[in-house]
Amino acid sequence: MSALPETPAGPSLPPAGSVRPEGPARWAPISVVPAFVTAIAISAFGAILVGVVAGVAGANLSADELPPAVTIASTVLQDVGFILGALLFAWLSGRPRGWYFGLNPPGSWSAAGWTALAYVGFFLFAAAWGVVLKLAFDYEAPEDDLPSELGADESTAALIAVAVLVCVLAPIAEEFFFRGYMFAALRNWKGVWPAALITGGVFGAIHLVSSEPAFIPPLMAFGVVLCLLYQHTGSLLPCIALHATNNALAFGVTQSWTWQIPVAILVSVTVALTLVWPFCSRSAAPAVTAP
Repeated sequence: MSALPETPAGPSLPPAGSVRPEGPARWAPISVVPAFVTAIAISAFGAILVGVVAGVAGANLSADELPPAVTIASTVLQDVGFILGALLFAWLSGRPRGWYFGLNPPGSWSAAGWTALAYVGFFLFAAAWGVVLKLAFDYEAPEDDLPSELGADESTAALIAVAVLVCVLAPIAEEFFFRGYMFAALRNWKGVWPAALITGGVFGAIHLVSSEPAFIPPLMAFGVVLCLLYQHTGSLLPCIALHATNNALAFGVTQSWTWQIPVAILVSVTVALTLVWPFCSRSAAPAVTAP
């Protein structure tokens, strides 16, 4: 009896736990430097442009506090700068896809557990940091006054605008750049932990402009935790959700909210994920491990 004809081999799949040959694996680690500089340059140019337009429109830019609309618009352009910086340098390695940045569903429901574990870990670190400040230095970190600086106390419209900016837009833009691009590129250099520590450090450092120095170490730790969450889930969506949750909680505390806080968290996470969903791959996340 003649042997059955061999079935043609299908497309080869990457080994379990490997990285696809295209996408983030091609991003040179050194590219994060010009990408970051470009993001800051776009943000600075945007702030100047907003100031010029506001001045022409008659806004008082010489006061101690800028008009809320000017501050909010400048901050929005800062977020846009992070997204454009990542996209530009990703494009230099080939046409970027959504999943290159982790814009795809997590591989399994275990992502929910990883997200909860990540937030518990961050919360414990932040609590321990507060105790250290109090016991070792007799120092209590002041309340975050960023919402008031953005004009959240000026009017209801300003409050809503600041809430959207802080709890929705900032988590999307910062996760897209820091976890989706920077961490993914640096991971190709020395592996997961060095990439997470560097990314977390830079993530915390950029908040020096808007936050008290006492808040920076917890923010750095938060940046590291988000990198590890991305690593374990293979998706940026849990990172965006956790970032939005944390910002909504912090924002609610600054406004002395009670029952409104869980509502703000639910709305923030839902809106943020809804905004990024059209750019997501509909397939599960590719397997990702340290090189």
